[in-house]
Amino acid sequence: MTDLDPEDAKLLTLARSVRARNGAAEGAAVRDLDGRTYNASTVALPSLQLTALQAAVAAAVSSGAEGLEAAAVVTDADGLDDASVQAVRDLTADGPVIRATAAGEVAEVL
Repeated sequence: MTDLDPEDAKLLTLARSVRARNGAAEGAAVRDLDGRTYNASTVALPSLQLTALQAAVAAAVSSGAEGLEAAAVVTDADGLDDASVQAVRDLTADGPVIRATAAGEVAEVL
């Protein structure tokens, strides 16, 4: 992992773990303003489709989080879709959104 704050590196570890555990296309983790973390993987049901990042944000909000400090996504995709990033931006204007490869290498920070 590339020069990340230790707390942001923890998010990447959580995102990698949930992706691997569930065999999902993506894994994500977010940290709220109280330092609590929430992780999730891609949801692909016939009646419900969520990216891992949307699912992690939903988990945070449903647990009472009023804002986010940071987010991380592990994916093989070349970028993050706008709706996923916007879900994070609804709770933080400038917190980092880290995209990493399955190996944990940081590909970009938004």
